[in-house]
Amino acid sequence: MPVIEHKQFIKAPIGVCFDLARDVGVHTQTTLKTKERAVGGVTKGLLEEGDSVTWEAVHFGIKQRLTAKVIFMEKPYSFVDVMVKGAFKSFIHIHQFTEEEEGTTMIDHFQYKSRFGLIGVLIDKWFLERYMKSFIATRAAELKEIAEIKTNQTFD
Repeated sequence: MPVIEHKQFIKAPIGVCFDLARDVGVHTQTTLKTKERAVGGVTKGLLEEGDSVTWEAVHFGIKQRLTAKVIFMEKPYSFVDVMVKGAFKSFIHIHQFTEEEEGTTMIDHFQYKSRFGLIGVLIDKWFLERYMKSFIATRAAELKEIAEIKTNQTFD
């Protein structure tokens, strides 16, 4: 079962980072490459504990849907979402935020299990794990840019 951990330092307050990470509109904005959009459940605003959202996106040239549910939230330090329906056999995504002197460290901890047994394990090794690492890192970098722009506008 692959485990991906990505850390991103953001020069913005923890509350700003936390809220942007659970904002459905910002999620869409940070996943433009895959044309991700909310098509069910909570489709705008901030996700809260107990909320579900169905995302539609294009991965590997195939339009896919995935429904995730927020199962835990401790504002502004962490929230956890799990897949309830989608392409993976399962996944859990832990979003953690640590307040630093100059901003916030955002940590994505993503653990997933592919379908198709041994074939799924091979797909993970050949390309899926690398693809997911890149997807998470790109989204984190986009979120960083949005948070830092928002923070700078607040102080200007």
